[in-house]
Amino acid sequence: MYEASRRRPRPRLLPAGVIGVMAVVASACGGGGGNQSGTVTIKWYSYKEPGGSYDDAAARCSKASNGKYRIQLQVLPNDADQQREQLVRRLAARDSDIDLMSMDVIWTPEFAQAGWIAPWDPSAARAVTEGRLKPAVKTATWKGRLYAAPFTSNTQLFWYRKSLTPTPPATWEEALGAARRLAATGKPHLFQEQGQRYEGLVVWFTSLVASAGTSVLNEDGTKVVLERTATEKALRVMKEVSTSVAAPPALATAREDDGRLAWEAGSSAFMINYTFVWPSANGNAPAIAKDMGWARYPGIEGAGPSRVTIGGFNIGVGAYGKNKDLAFEAARCLTSEQNQLDAAIKGGLLPTTETLYDDPKLTQATQDVPNAATGKTQKVRSFPYADVLKATLKDAVLRPQTPFYNDVSLAIARTIHPTAGIDPVKDVDRLRSAITKALKGEGLE
Repeated sequence: MYEASRRRPRPRLLPAGVIGVMAVVASACGGGGGNQSGTVTIKWYSYKEPGGSYDDAAARCSKASNGKYRIQLQVLPNDADQQREQLVRRLAARDSDIDLMSMDVIWTPEFAQAGWIAPWDPSAARAVTEGRLKPAVKTATWKGRLYAAPFTSNTQLFWYRKSLTPTPPATWEEALGAARRLAATGKPHLFQEQGQRYEGLVVWFTSLVASAGTSVLNEDGTKVVLERTATEKALRVMKEVSTSVAAPPALATAREDDGRLAWEAGSSAFMINYTFVWPSANGNAPAIAKDMGWARYPGIEGAGPSRVTIGGFNIGVGAYGKNKDLAFEAARCLTSEQNQLDAAIKGGLLPTTETLYDDPKLTQATQDVPNAATGKTQKVRSFPYADVLKATLKDAVLRPQTPFYNDVSLAIARTIHPTAGIDPVKDVDRLRSAITKALKGEGLE
């Protein structure tokens, strides 16, 4: 799951007919059933990682339990919106079949506030948070309590063409200056970003706001912050990128994969994107891949170091399961360093344990990438940028932590889209107003 999480509607009161159907579904589901040998089945609701690491983790932990439990993967759709929809329907019906669930990092406040996931006691919490990246732990925490075990992570890097800019620009302003110089000489100069009105746009905004020195909400997620000067700086960067010679023609509809394809076509000098672009370029555009450099997300001139939005998945324990003690034990095993490393090597999913970014098993890992033109397979290092990822993730920023995140996300995206039309001064007030309404449940205009 490399793309940023999609927007998801906040759960509403459901029609009686729907509730009735859900109740029938729930009553038909057994919670953590056992077999004749006494082994308890722990059901883990998750998308199926294509590389097989989740299946392997389930088998490994089942064996390690010495017959206490068997983890059964219950496959959810690959799309995060559909995953959440299925989980919300079942959890709203108090479905005891859900022992464990893979949770997008933005779901924690909503699921915890609704009582759908069980909190971890302090000793168990320490076991799954010691040595983990602090921002990853924060994504699993709500109101001072841990509600999920940090498992996988992701974030964006700044990609550049070494032949065009041997030294990567340190700020957005420097990157735009370089793009103007490249354009003047007829060289590739476009800057790929995510500008469509969706979650990727909110990620861009959140990273810039944090890089400028402010935040969208306060620590407990109840009030809008968006300090004026810093927010204006962030909005001005978005405006300048979107109206400069570096702006791709289709920026207003661009998502992560659009940026990848444009990058591989060779017309771009810079790109903000997730690490899935690295193996893709090696397979589809080897000449471009050889010229690819990577660096930390650009900062904003006059502000401090850049702060980048963290993504990923945690594992939560269902509040209505009948075998919660075993579910907590299974979650601890599933999120172990070994299983994190396996998910990274087989699935490209970044770990949440900090020391793994220095582990040769990760830093020297390779993958077989087929060349799209020749069909031949080549060995490519999987994480040559592990050191940059580690530095980026150590002080990454969370998207707004609130049970009403989906409405807040929608309010942000609606207000600043299209980015070429941003008014850096007036839109600060517009954002504050729209987000405040979202927090109050007043709906969106």
